[in-house]
Amino acid sequence: MKLQHVDLHNAITVLSCSLDLVGVDEVRHGKRVAVMARSIAQHLNWPEPESLSILYAGMLHDCGVSRIHEHRQLTETLEWDGAEEHCIRGADYLSACPPVAHLAAEIRYHHTRWEKLLTLPIDYHLSLRANLLFLADRIDVLQVPFLTSDYILIEYPAIIARIKTLSGVLFAPELVDAFAEIANVESFWLAMEPDYLDEDLRHIGSHITTMLLDMPALKELARLFSRVVDAKSPYTDEHSQRVAHVARQLAIEFGINGYELEQVEIAGLLHDIGKLRVSEAIIDKPGSLTADERATMHRHSYDTFRILQRVFEDSKIPIWAGFHHETLCGDGYPFKTENKGLDLVCRIIAVADIFQALAQERPYRHKMSLEFILDNLQSRVLTGHLDALVVDKLVSHAELYYKLAVA
Repeated sequence: MKLQHVDLHNAITVLSCSLDLVGVDEVRHGKRVAVMARSIAQHLNWPEPESLSILYAGMLHDCGVSRIHEHRQLTETLEWDGAEEHCIRGADYLSACPPVAHLAAEIRYHHTRWEKLLTLPIDYHLSLRANLLFLADRIDVLQVPFLTSDYILIEYPAIIARIKTLSGVLFAPELVDAFAEIANVESFWLAMEPDYLDEDLRHIGSHITTMLLDMPALKELARLFSRVVDAKSPYTDEHSQRVAHVARQLAIEFGINGYELEQVEIAGLLHDIGKLRVSEAIIDKPGSLTADERATMHRHSYDTFRILQRVFEDSKIPIWAGFHHETLCGDGYPFKTENKGLDLVCRIIAVADIFQALAQERPYRHKMSLEFILDNLQSRVLTGHLDALVVDKLVSHAELYYKLAVA
């Protein structure tokens, strides 16, 4: 099996940007949590591999959150009764993804009070790691109102004092003490500014040996993020995975195989990653979108393209995934690329995306019959939107593709 040179640090850092899109108002929340947690771990003299591991856990800690409403509940108060649900969901996602499965347990308990953790039959150090994520997460909730101004330099003593009152209840005393020591300087808080944060993460990554991931592991990482995207709405359950299955089978029919075929599947899995920025109020809207809502929706494929460019810079995956709303006649988005600019896989994923979406229930319509879907695809061929050869391949084995789209 061919190996892909993937810098796991860069992949997690970049893909966590898609998780940050869910917050909209709290962009880089995961990165701030990660850097603060790592700083506390280092102050406690945790081994460097463990400090690095807690950094990645911090960036991925909210992978169970897809919906903007849920994110806002988590960031408006220090505790929310519904917090555990996303912890369970996130742990489930991570446990199925070999490159990051070792982080699942601490994600599972990262909103559990310290006093409760001590009563659970889990390892003490695991409890400490989970609680460190909770601590850093809640510190960020307290500092967010002041991030866009220098008021954080006035307010940070009050944040430290607030956290101290929760020692032994919400948070482990040794973690609170370590935080209070390192946070009592301006530099701790100023380092949270976006440019400095990104620079520090790049610096950390520059000292890490690039990890080689085999294709199954790389696909599991893609599947992890596809599950987060599809969880935004009950109407898009497994949409990305089913698009990937349809696209893969179409690619096989065109003679694509080996390493390139695996990349086609990854592009299918990640084609909607930019949609995490789109409010579920828009995705679940039963009626027509307004001009503003349409504009928000239209940017998702561009966000997909830019995010994936930073992970798969030497691959066509960003183009294949980001161009799935382009058309042969050039009236698609976000680049309005015409016929000659769209290679075969771009055309395949465009067909797979529309085919699967039409086979799935949506808030504004019922799922369509196979006969209706095939007529719809043919009409799009006639208007110059979809590739006739790709649609013909699908039509020739329509029942098979319908099963892939709905099963």
